[in-house]
Amino acid sequence: MSQRSLSRTAGKIGIAVAVLVLLFWSLGPIYWALVTSLSTPADLVSRDPHFWPPNVTFEHYAKLFGATSSSQGNETQSIWPQVSAAFLNSLITSLASTVVTIVLAAFGGYAFVRLRFPGRDLLFILVVATLAIPAYTVMIPLYRLMIALGLIDTYLGVTLIYVSAFLPLALWLMRSVYQSLPLSLEEAAWLDGAGRTYTLIRILLPLAAPGLIAASILTFLSAWGQFMVPLVFSPTLATKPLTVLIPEFVTRNYVDYGLMNAAGILAIIPPVLVVLFLNRYLVSGLMAGAGK
Repeated sequence: MSQRSLSRTAGKIGIAVAVLVLLFWSLGPIYWALVTSLSTPADLVSRDPHFWPPNVTFEHYAKLFGATSSSQGNETQSIWPQVSAAFLNSLITSLASTVVTIVLAAFGGYAFVRLRFPGRDLLFILVVATLAIPAYTVMIPLYRLMIALGLIDTYLGVTLIYVSAFLPLALWLMRSVYQSLPLSLEEAAWLDGAGRTYTLIRILLPLAAPGLIAASILTFLSAWGQFMVPLVFSPTLATKPLTVLIPEFVTRNYVDYGLMNAAGILAIIPPVLVVLFLNRYLVSGLMAGAGK
């Protein structure tokens, strides 16, 4: 075998090993959460390691989705009312923040590219620079502001915080997408008598759809996985999401690992579905944003 063939073979083996390591790193925790959610409490504390439950059980999912159980005369109530409320809260705040962020980014990104006004570039730099500000540094003043406005433990308050956090990235992405679109498209529409708003909505936004979808995916995933913000600003089940509810399964004397992981499997279903069905739009949108 020639040196060139050996190099190609070594390269393929290296790529295969890297892919396997990446898959293990990404899917390993999810697999372990699934195994834990299907294991009995006795198997979870067993000293013998196992990579699949010796005795598969669905008791944790049964408790999660509404079943009750009795043990030694003590009835264990289902936690589905709390989980379903938290799931709905996560869905509402994530979708609301995504819609508001994308609408503002669609129009704001266009303004930063096509409109001329004093301080345009400086303002854009200042907005994007907020991405470098740690969230912990503004948590206390933001909390005082939300108290003054009466927005603690409200969908509106949480949504506004998410929008302020995710809008700079969406603006940057949409600005790059608009920069990659030729100005001649707009000029042709203007010659035909179309206004700027009509041109943006009917001509540019369909062409910028990959960028919009990419920004939507990034915003939704970021909002769905938030923990610190809802931990502070959503103290009750009125707006508390799954990411905050699940750690509350830990009590002083007992940690229900099976139930926590069953709820975790439920919590990852929406983002997994978003990534599976919209992944190709995410890649094309990010490439469009990087094209300028």
